[in-house]
Amino acid sequence: MEKTLVLVKPDGVQRGLIGEIIGRFEKKGLKLIGLKMVSLDDAILDSHYAHLSDKPFFADIKDFMKSSPIVAMAWEGGRGTVSAVRILVGPTKGQEAPAGTIRGDFGLSGSNNIVHASDSIENGESEVGRFFLADELFDYEKTVTAHIYAKDER
Repeated sequence: MEKTLVLVKPDGVQRGLIGEIIGRFEKKGLKLIGLKMVSLDDAILDSHYAHLSDKPFFADIKDFMKSSPIVAMAWEGGRGTVSAVRILVGPTKGQEAPAGTIRGDFGLSGSNNIVHASDSIENGESEVGRFFLADELFDYEKTVTAHIYAKDER
């Protein structure tokens, strides 16, 4: 099963979009295995955004991500889960994201873009591990799975 991390960023929290965002992933058929609201510190932001640390906007991203609590979610599903989440989220720049995506429906900014979502299976695994301890993730049977995936996709 694929795991992916979704963060509802400070703008999504402040605008009251948490439930709407969770609902979109649930309606897609994904399984929520971890959920928590947290305030982020420099240590986790430095790790999470290490690939942007040399960019001139890095300090601004960190300030934005510390401006309000965020909601961290770990989602699980069969083959294609990470790419399905990326499609639901939409392209980075909200003003360019198509209608029907989270960023397209709710965002206009390139950085204040409502959510973060893992961009690969490998990053999904490592990002879930960065934001969740093992005992904060739940392994349970979602009985509708057989109605969402074919046997070879689970």
